[in-house]
Amino acid sequence: MSLYVHVPFCAGACDYCDFYSVAVKGEDSRLDRFVDVLLAEGERLFKTYKPESIPTLYIGGGTPSVLGAAGIGRLLAGLSGLIAAFAPPPQEITVEANPESCDEAFLAAARSGGVTRLSLGVQTFHEPSRRAVRRIGGAAAGRLALAAEYFPGALSVDLISGLPFQDEKVLLEDIAAVLSFAPVHVSLYALTLDAETTLAAPLPSGDEADSLWLYGRDALEKAGYGQYEVSNFSLDGKESRHNIRYWRMRNWLALGPAASATIINDETGNGLRYTIPPDVDRWLAAGGSGGCGGCGFSEDGGYRPLIEELDKVSLIKETILMGFRYIEGPDESLFFHRFGRSIEDFIPKTIAAWRSRGLFRKDRCALTKAGILLLNPFLVGAFDELDASL
Repeated sequence: MSLYVHVPFCAGACDYCDFYSVAVKGEDSRLDRFVDVLLAEGERLFKTYKPESIPTLYIGGGTPSVLGAAGIGRLLAGLSGLIAAFAPPPQEITVEANPESCDEAFLAAARSGGVTRLSLGVQTFHEPSRRAVRRIGGAAAGRLALAAEYFPGALSVDLISGLPFQDEKVLLEDIAAVLSFAPVHVSLYALTLDAETTLAAPLPSGDEADSLWLYGRDALEKAGYGQYEVSNFSLDGKESRHNIRYWRMRNWLALGPAASATIINDETGNGLRYTIPPDVDRWLAAGGSGGCGGCGFSEDGGYRPLIEELDKVSLIKETILMGFRYIEGPDESLFFHRFGRSIEDFIPKTIAAWRSRGLFRKDRCALTKAGILLLNPFLVGAFDELDASL
């Protein structure tokens, strides 16, 4: 089982972000308390599920770098100790950071704490675009240089396309600036917003935004970064192992407010998902006072993780939904082991139709590079076929 840790704090709220977080400024006692409670919850979690291995650990958010050097050092040391009691060290440890809180002390603490991969959320260097979505921090280039120094050959950078005031020239400048620091991995996300979000500036039209993202994709591929998932590009062998486990529906545990875990019984093809409610203050208040499915919420406070039973049909759909995001497609052998039939046995008509159009690979169960651009209509057809037959 992999492990995801959600750090639900940020220095500010960006308009495009729908991940749970709360804003913190300066010294906030909740940051130290968070590490204490999280490690106590982690101890109970591992005793409950007894993982034989933790192949990957991902600390995301929110913004983990707001914990500071001391906080991330304590968190990493504590998690390392907990994992060592059950399993070998993870093969990959990723920590997310944002430029405004990713100083040299934090980077040094992350590296000495065993982090093997740093994911830096730059998004854009273009100030009008940053201001239009309330993205704080303006020292991205300097912090990116520091991150590249501390994590050579292990740096990932996030960018966003389709922002206000962004055209092909601006996006290309962002990509060129990022690539000058030699990251091994770049995520290029197309901007998506909640229907109720109002920005200070107009967005590109749908067609313009699509064209802009394709322009960015082509620039990354020309620079040697291969697309291995809908929004992710890397140098050969530098893909995110943790995220691949999500896309291929391998098991993962989770810690922290709003974090969600998925645990599947490979023999029966069903499983469960627990989601820790997104309320950091109540989570902190309840922490350390009792078990609830291993997640450590107080029994008398009424604050429990949401437990969902995942039946076989739901898991088949989710495996298809997630697996076809990945350029290599779902894990076919694992799928057959869990569900007793191949993917093509479940959706033969959809696959045949897409293969006849050159949008589905002949050598494996995966969409082609052109097909992955049309993932949503593929999934609609696949789910319609599943609903008619299951």
